[in-house]
Amino acid sequence: MDKDNNNEIFPIVDPDGNVTGHASRGECHNGSMLLHPVVHLHVFDSTGRLYLQQRPLWKDIQPGKWDTAVGGHVDFGEETSDALLREAREELELTEFKASFIRSYVFESTRERELVNVFSTVTDRTPRPSVELAGGRFWTREEILQAIGTGVLTPNFEQEYQMLFQSRP
Repeated sequence: MDKDNNNEIFPIVDPDGNVTGHASRGECHNGSMLLHPVVHLHVFDSTGRLYLQQRPLWKDIQPGKWDTAVGGHVDFGEETSDALLREAREELELTEFKASFIRSYVFESTRERELVNVFSTVTDRTPRPSVELAGGRFWTREEILQAIGTGVLTPNFEQEYQMLFQSRP
Protein backbone atom coordinates (compact mmCIF):
# COMPACT_ATOMS: atom_id res chain seq x y z
CA MET A 1 0.00 0.00 0.00
CA ASP A 2 1.51 3.34 -0.97
CA LYS A 3 -1.49 5.64 -1.23
CA ASP A 4 -4.96 6.08 0.19
CA ASN A 5 -7.96 4.85 -1.76
CA ASN A 6 -9.91 8.03 -2.57
CA ASN A 7 -12.84 5.90 -3.71
CA GLU A 8 -13.54 4.33 -0.28
CA ILE A 9 -17.07 5.18 0.86
CA PHE A 10 -17.57 6.74 4.29
CA PRO A 11 -20.80 7.53 6.08
CA ILE A 12 -21.70 11.18 6.50
CA VAL A 13 -23.03 11.79 10.00
CA ASP A 14 -24.49 14.50 12.21
CA PRO A 15 -22.65 15.44 15.44
CA ASP A 16 -24.59 12.71 17.29
CA GLY A 17 -23.31 10.05 14.88
CA ASN A 18 -26.57 9.52 12.98
CA VAL A 19 -25.91 8.62 9.36
CA THR A 20 -27.29 11.21 6.94
CA GLY A 21 -25.62 10.06 3.72
CA HIS A 22 -22.31 8.85 2.29
CA ALA A 23 -19.34 10.18 0.32
CA SER A 24 -15.96 9.03 -0.92
CA ARG A 25 -12.70 9.53 0.96
CA GLY A 26 -11.70 11.98 -1.76
CA GLU A 27 -14.86 14.04 -1.19
CA CYS A 28 -14.43 13.96 2.60
CA HIS A 29 -10.78 15.09 2.43
CA ASN A 30 -11.04 17.79 -0.25
CA GLY A 31 -12.16 20.65 1.98
CA SER A 32 -15.87 19.81 1.74
CA MET A 33 -16.06 19.60 5.56
CA LEU A 34 -18.43 16.63 5.34
CA LEU A 35 -18.58 15.18 8.86
CA HIS A 36 -17.47 11.54 8.80
CA PRO A 37 -16.74 9.14 11.69
CA VAL A 38 -13.36 7.78 12.73
CA VAL A 39 -12.08 5.63 15.58
CA HIS A 40 -9.04 6.27 17.76
CA LEU A 41 -7.57 3.71 20.14
CA HIS A 42 -5.01 4.90 22.69
CA VAL A 43 -2.84 1.94 23.68
CA PHE A 44 -1.15 2.19 27.10
CA ASP A 45 1.22 -0.28 28.70
CA SER A 46 1.00 -1.12 32.40
CA THR A 47 3.63 1.52 33.24
CA GLY A 48 1.52 4.29 31.68
CA ARG A 49 3.51 4.75 28.49
CA LEU A 50 1.42 5.50 25.41
CA TYR A 51 2.02 3.80 22.06
CA LEU A 52 2.14 6.13 19.04
CA GLN A 53 2.24 5.19 15.39
CA GLN A 54 4.31 7.00 12.80
CA ARG A 55 2.27 7.85 9.72
CA PRO A 56 3.85 6.83 6.41
CA LEU A 57 5.07 9.53 4.05
CA TRP A 58 2.48 8.56 1.41
CA LYS A 59 -0.54 9.44 3.61
CA ASP A 60 -2.74 12.23 2.23
CA ILE A 61 -3.04 13.90 5.66
CA GLN A 62 -0.15 14.54 8.12
CA PRO A 63 2.47 12.29 6.44
CA GLY A 64 5.46 11.27 8.59
CA LYS A 65 4.05 12.57 11.87
CA TRP A 66 3.45 10.62 15.08
CA ASP A 67 -0.19 9.94 15.88
CA THR A 68 -2.67 7.95 17.95
CA ALA A 69 -1.76 4.23 18.10
CA VAL A 70 -4.79 3.23 16.05
CA GLY A 71 -6.81 5.59 13.95
CA GLY A 72 -9.06 4.94 11.03
CA HIS A 73 -12.28 5.65 9.24
CA VAL A 74 -15.55 3.89 9.80
CA ASP A 75 -16.69 2.43 6.48
CA PHE A 76 -20.21 3.02 5.18
CA GLY A 77 -22.46 0.37 6.74
CA GLU A 78 -19.91 -0.57 9.42
CA GLU A 79 -20.50 -0.28 13.17
CA THR A 80 -18.02 1.83 15.15
CA SER A 81 -17.07 -1.15 17.33
CA ASP A 82 -16.33 -3.25 14.23
CA ALA A 83 -14.21 -0.44 12.74
CA LEU A 84 -12.22 -0.25 15.98
CA LEU A 85 -11.49 -3.99 15.94
CA ARG A 86 -10.65 -3.95 12.22
CA GLU A 87 -8.29 -0.97 12.49
CA ALA A 88 -6.49 -2.39 15.57
CA ARG A 89 -5.98 -5.69 13.75
CA GLU A 90 -4.89 -4.05 10.48
CA GLU A 91 -2.54 -1.46 11.98
CA LEU A 92 -1.01 -3.15 15.06
CA GLU A 93 -2.08 -6.82 14.91
CA LEU A 94 -3.99 -6.26 18.17
CA THR A 95 -6.82 -8.76 18.34
CA GLU A 96 -7.50 -9.49 22.00
CA PHE A 97 -8.01 -6.34 24.01
CA LYS A 98 -10.69 -4.68 26.08
CA ALA A 99 -11.43 -1.18 24.82
CA SER A 100 -12.96 1.45 27.06
CA PHE A 101 -14.98 4.18 25.40
CA ILE A 102 -13.77 7.65 26.45
CA ARG A 103 -15.84 10.09 24.41
CA SER A 104 -16.77 11.42 20.97
CA TYR A 105 -16.00 14.90 19.69
CA VAL A 106 -15.81 16.80 16.39
CA PHE A 107 -12.32 17.54 15.07
CA GLU A 108 -12.01 20.12 12.34
CA SER A 109 -8.97 21.04 10.24
CA THR A 110 -8.73 23.23 7.16
CA ARG A 111 -9.34 20.13 5.07
CA GLU A 112 -11.86 17.93 6.85
CA ARG A 113 -14.29 17.36 9.74
CA GLU A 114 -14.31 14.11 11.68
CA LEU A 115 -16.53 12.71 14.39
CA VAL A 116 -13.81 11.12 16.52
CA ASN A 117 -14.83 8.14 18.66
CA VAL A 118 -12.09 7.73 21.27
CA PHE A 119 -11.24 4.49 23.08
CA SER A 120 -8.33 3.32 25.22
CA THR A 121 -6.85 0.00 26.28
CA VAL A 122 -3.99 -1.26 28.42
CA THR A 123 -1.78 -4.09 27.20
CA ASP A 124 1.64 -5.50 27.90
CA ARG A 125 1.76 -7.01 24.44
CA THR A 126 4.07 -5.08 22.13
CA PRO A 127 2.07 -3.83 19.13
CA ARG A 128 3.39 -4.92 15.72
CA PRO A 129 2.98 -2.12 13.17
CA SER A 130 1.78 -3.29 9.76
CA VAL A 131 2.83 -2.02 6.35
CA GLU A 132 0.09 0.62 6.73
CA LEU A 133 2.41 2.44 9.18
CA ALA A 134 5.99 3.73 9.10
CA GLY A 135 6.56 2.36 12.62
CA GLY A 136 5.61 2.89 16.22
CA ARG A 137 6.84 2.85 19.81
CA PHE A 138 5.78 3.53 23.39
CA TRP A 139 6.30 7.12 24.58
CA THR A 140 6.54 8.40 28.14
CA ARG A 141 4.33 11.26 29.24
CA GLU A 142 7.42 13.50 29.42
CA GLU A 143 8.41 12.66 25.82
CA ILE A 144 4.92 13.51 24.58
CA LEU A 145 4.78 16.79 26.49
CA GLN A 146 8.20 17.78 25.10
CA ALA A 147 7.09 16.95 21.54
CA ILE A 148 3.84 18.95 21.68
CA GLY A 149 4.12 22.07 19.54
CA THR A 150 7.30 20.99 17.74
CA GLY A 151 5.65 19.64 14.56
CA VAL A 152 6.54 16.03 15.37
CA LEU A 153 3.01 15.01 16.39
CA THR A 154 -0.20 15.42 14.42
CA PRO A 155 -2.32 18.41 15.49
CA ASN A 156 -5.24 16.04 16.07
CA PHE A 157 -3.19 13.89 18.46
CA GLU A 158 -1.88 16.96 20.30
CA GLN A 159 -5.38 18.35 20.79
CA GLU A 160 -6.79 15.00 21.87
CA TYR A 161 -3.92 14.26 24.26
CA GLN A 162 -4.21 17.66 25.92
CA MET A 163 -7.99 17.31 26.17
CA LEU A 164 -7.98 13.78 27.61
CA PHE A 165 -4.66 12.83 29.17
CA GLN A 166 -2.44 15.81 29.98
CA SER A 167 -3.60 15.99 33.60
CA ARG A 168 -3.39 12.20 34.00
CA PRO A 169 -0.91 11.17 36.74
